[in-house]
Amino acid sequence: MNIKPTQKGFTLIELLIVVAIIGILAAIAIPAYSDYTKKAKFAEVISAVNGVKLAIEVCSAEGITLANCTTDASVTNIVPLPAQVAMLSAFAVASPSIITATALATEFSGEPVPLTSVQTPALQANGALLWVETGTCSPKLC
Repeated sequence: MNIKPTQKGFTLIELLIVVAIIGILAAIAIPAYSDYTKKAKFAEVISAVNGVKLAIEVCSAEGITLANCTTDASVTNIVPLPAQVAMLSAFAVASPSIITATALATEFSGEPVPLTSVQTPALQANGALLWVETGTCSPKLC
């Protein structure tokens, strides 16, 4: 009676296919994860900017001109300017209420340096502010 031995384990080709599939998945996932971590870090900068934007909107709603919504008396009494934001290297509010936030360059390798978000308000006919974003912040981060 001839009994054929049963095959045990994986063949070399099966192992190579598994390694190739893992390599393809890693090639897709690593850049996506890198972008995700940069966006999460820059969200801290955007969050700091949003607090100041709200303060400027309140200042404007109280009838103060945008040119005067940049001083400490008109803005920081409503919402303090961000001083303890880990990802910020510079922050400024210039006349007429233009907000410029610069992120730490060391945290955003591969991005243009310095990485800035510039928010410029435009007063609409109905009194609302429309914010226009410019700067070197790429769309995948802002």
